[in-house]
Amino acid sequence: MKGLRQTINRLNMRRLRFWLQLVLFVIIMWGGALFYWDWGTEVPAFACPYVGDSRVGTCFLFAFQHRVSMPFAQVFSFRGLGLIFMLVGLWALLLLFNKTWCGFACPLGTIQDWLTSWRQRFGIQKHEYSESGFNRLSKVKWILLALLFILPVLVANSILGIGNLSHDWATPFCQICPSRVLLPLFNGDLEGFTLDFSSTTKLSLTFIALIIAGAGLMAAFFRPRFLCHLCPMSAVQFIFAKASLLRLTKKGEACTRCGNCYRVCEMGIREIADDVKNTNILKEDCILCLKCVSACPEEKCLTVRFGPWDIYQSTEDGFFHRQMQQEEKWKHRVTNS
Repeated sequence: MKGLRQTINRLNMRRLRFWLQLVLFVIIMWGGALFYWDWGTEVPAFACPYVGDSRVGTCFLFAFQHRVSMPFAQVFSFRGLGLIFMLVGLWALLLLFNKTWCGFACPLGTIQDWLTSWRQRFGIQKHEYSESGFNRLSKVKWILLALLFILPVLVANSILGIGNLSHDWATPFCQICPSRVLLPLFNGDLEGFTLDFSSTTKLSLTFIALIIAGAGLMAAFFRPRFLCHLCPMSAVQFIFAKASLLRLTKKGEACTRCGNCYRVCEMGIREIADDVKNTNILKEDCILCLKCVSACPEEKCLTVRFGPWDIYQSTEDGFFHRQMQQEEKWKHRVTNS
């Protein structure tokens, strides 16, 4: 048992994550066509319906916007019950996997990680946020989450004498989501790059989508996972995070504040290094990529737990094992260059 734990704690998480992301990208994008799988409408990642029937399920945000766009009189009907069942299904998936859906499964997140790898190959330095800029950016996802709830409700209901919104606002986030533009490309579908002239609202939303997709990808090249800071799916996941069985914990007394965890953090979360008081160290922007655990040299300072079980820990042995692997890799490259 001790040998198995040592093997797990020595894992090269970067390499393991790369392959898991690749496999999950294929499954989410084409699992429906290849394996006839259907994960339902509660997938807490961008299983975008605009990809077509090849996908393995449907993004929760798409289904949620459709569900909440109902008259208040139907809230306590079967339509309201359907919304409750959908939220319970989402909770079950997040109970088991928490925000690893962001770090390992989300196709849009994987694309951004590929951009980061290409930037690193070119030797281009990443852009760092100021603390104030980071805090402002992190608020955007909560604003978008509020709007994707409020606007569909206003489509189906008149509030304070204001007339119902046009049905064009039924799925407002999907209309501007970069996944709608980018993910269909992998099926050879360019429709996401077209403007919808059927109404002023749709024209505006599809135009905004193109700007977000283009500017977001450029930003993600220089700043890892830039679009994830704006993502309302991340906000939804964080709402359920504290109730999840999968947790990232920190033993503050073991922390020397060396800063390794912050330097490898794709989301630029300073608290992972600075916070030595809280045991539950998972923050709202965390994607649970687990790179911080791999980079920590302190014995059992950072731990990934599932229920009462420790499944992956920072250890001195694991840290130096990974360091030796990296040095051997660089020596091999230099020898062959």
